[in-house]
Amino acid sequence: MMTVAVRWQKLEGLAVFIAGLLAYDRLDGNWWVFLGLFLAPDLSMLAYAINARVGAFAYNLAHSLTLPLVLMATGFALANQACVLGALIWISHIGFDRALGYGLKSPLGFDLTSMGRIGKAARAEQ
Repeated sequence: MMTVAVRWQKLEGLAVFIAGLLAYDRLDGNWWVFLGLFLAPDLSMLAYAINARVGAFAYNLAHSLTLPLVLMATGFALANQACVLGALIWISHIGFDRALGYGLKSPLGFDLTSMGRIGKAARAEQ
C-alpha cells in the first residue's frame, strides 16, 4: 500500500526529472550523450556482487542528489558546461528513479528501500 509520503516523493521525483530535462535542453545538451549516460548511475548496483551492505552504500551514493549537486556547482564555478550537463543527466536519472518508486536502499537487502519494498517482495505483500 502506497502511503501519502511515498506519493509526494514520487511527484517530487517526477518534478526533478522534468526540471533536469528542461535545463539540459535549455543548455543545448546533446541528447545522444544524455541517452548514453542516463543509466550510468545504475552501474553502482554491481557493488551488490560484494554484499548487500557495500551494494546499498554504493547505490545510495550514486542515487543521492549530493554528488551531482556538487558536480553542478563545480561546473558553474569553473564555467565548465560539460560538468553542468553531466550533473543534469545524473539528477534526471535520480528523479526518474524516484518517480518510479525506487528509493534509497537498505543494507538489509536490495528490495527494501526508503520508499517501501520493490520487486517480488512488493508483489508478495499485495
